[in-house]
Amino acid sequence: MQNSYYLFSNGELKRKDNTLRLSTEDGTISDIPIEKVYDIYVFGELNINTALLNLLSKYKIAVHFFNYYEHYIGTYYPKESNLSGALLVNQIQHYEILNKRLKLAKLFVSGSADNILRNLKYYNTRGKELDNSIQEISELMTQLSYMDSISSVMGIEGNIRKNYYEQWQIIINKDIEFEKRVKRPPDNMINSLISLFNSLLYNKIITEIYKTQLTPTISYLHEPFVKRFSLALDISEVFKPLIVDRFIFSLFNKNMIDESDFEKQTNSLKLKESSFKRILKLFDDRLKTTITHRTLNRIVSYRYLIRLELYKLIKHLIGEKEYDPFKIWW
Repeated sequence: MQNSYYLFSNGELKRKDNTLRLSTEDGTISDIPIEKVYDIYVFGELNINTALLNLLSKYKIAVHFFNYYEHYIGTYYPKESNLSGALLVNQIQHYEILNKRLKLAKLFVSGSADNILRNLKYYNTRGKELDNSIQEISELMTQLSYMDSISSVMGIEGNIRKNYYEQWQIIINKDIEFEKRVKRPPDNMINSLISLFNSLLYNKIITEIYKTQLTPTISYLHEPFVKRFSLALDISEVFKPLIVDRFIFSLFNKNMIDESDFEKQTNSLKLKESSFKRILKLFDDRLKTTITHRTLNRIVSYRYLIRLELYKLIKHLIGEKEYDPFKIWW
């Protein structure tokens, strides 16, 4: 089985025959068989060379880099081998023709909103007073069909998220002042975790896009600006409620994290190294969570659900089947 590897130590990562060799500053040497690597996340300072990049390209392994503050800084995205000119043309057409783009943008938002409602209804049935929010978000969803621009669709998405985040103080059984999403820099434990795990989800989706014929820079809800894989942002909207939000709720409500796991930076909070490693392991385990797929009738992981979503998008783009965004069904 292939795994994601999270590298925290400073040192050197190089090719040793067909193996990745990690040599850390304290003299420790670890060999990682290349066949076992799914993707790599680098949080330490590593020296690398072209021999390593050649091996990573050969085995089509993406490497995601983060800085000291655990902020994403970039991805080594090997030369693409899953090329499809026909799909690229269709991707571009669906971006350039407003009605086609609007349709996809609305579907990403409706999929996200449906999964948000699923989370709210779950906690509502467990004694949390969330009826008003459920009604308000449901009403916002009905407005989506009337939107005639991407900016207006983004406005609905923003209002849904704002309403949703306002309920987190009810959902989370901790006395944490969390009134709104603050990104730069995240100002409390919740905002810090949202930033971290949204970023990790974004990178997981980049890895999955690389394994398809999709071009990651052409998107529909988010603008395809330079220096980002904006299609990953579109797809992440659909999966945040399941993979990120529920994970954060569990961390707090099952007492797996508290103030002692964080350290104060200049104007933000950052997970301590030991806590970060522990929680990252839990997040990786969450991506390996399996369910029985209701149409495929076989067991799939959360991580593979992302790949399936990309295949559904491809079928939509080539006119084979209308895209139906992932919705939590259990």
